[in-house]
Amino acid sequence: MSDSESDGELQLSSHTLAALQAFRNEEQQREEEFQKMMNQADEEYERKKRQQGMDLFKEDWQLSQFWYSDNTADTLAEALLEGADEDTVIAVVSAPSVYAAILKKPDSEIPTKHIYLFEFDKRFSLLAGEDKFFFYDFANPLDFDDKLKGKVDRLLIDPPFLNEHCQTNSSITAKALLAPKTDEKTSKGVPKHRLMSCTGERMSEVIAKVYPDTKITTFYPEHANGLSNEFRCYANFEWDQWKFSE
Repeated sequence: MSDSESDGELQLSSHTLAALQAFRNEEQQREEEFQKMMNQADEEYERKKRQQGMDLFKEDWQLSQFWYSDNTADTLAEALLEGADEDTVIAVVSAPSVYAAILKKPDSEIPTKHIYLFEFDKRFSLLAGEDKFFFYDFANPLDFDDKLKGKVDRLLIDPPFLNEHCQTNSSITAKALLAPKTDEKTSKGVPKHRLMSCTGERMSEVIAKVYPDTKITTFYPEHANGLSNEFRCYANFEWDQWKFSE
C-alpha cells in the first residue's frame, strides 16, 4: 500500500466533516439547553425556599425549638443588616427563623453574602445551603470549622435552654466567632461590630457575666406559638428599634 493510499484512507470528506460539525453543534446546543433548564430549576428552588422560609420546618420541642414571630424575626434580621456592607460577616446561632427572615428580603436589602447559620438541627442546611450552614452543638462549643473563628462582625445567638451551662457554653462559641471589637465602621458609616443574645429575662445575671459589654434592651422578642417565658434582647448597641433599658 502506498503512502498516498494510506493518507487517503485517514482523510474525511468535506461532507463528512460538515456532518460531524453539525452533530457537535447539536450536542453543544442540547447541553446548553439542559444547563439552562437546570439553572432555572435551581433559581425556582431558591425562590421558593426564600419565600416559604420557616413554613418548611415544624418545631421540635424536644430540641427546645420555638420560632420567633415574623415581626421579631424581621427586627432581629434588620439589626444584623442595618448599615452593613459587602465585607460584613454575619453569624446567626441557634435562631434559624432570623436567618429565614434575612433570606426573604430582596437582594437589594442584603448588603453582604457573608451570612452564616450555626444550628444543631441539620434540616436547616437545606435553608442556608451547605456552604453557609455549620452544624453546631452547644455541648461542644468550639467544635466547628475554624474558617469563621475570629472573623464575624455581627452575631445573634439564642441559646436553646434557659440554664447557666447552656448560656455559658454558647458564649464560648460567640466569643470564638467574633472578631475583636474596635471602633471601625462600615463603608456606610455604621459601627461594624454588633452582638445580640436573645434569651429569658431570668438569665440576666448570667448574661451580665458572660457578655459584660451588653445591656438589656427595650426590645421584647416574641414567639409565634405564644411561648410564655419572658424573653429579652441583650445587646452591645442601640439603634432605631431599641434603646438600653433603664
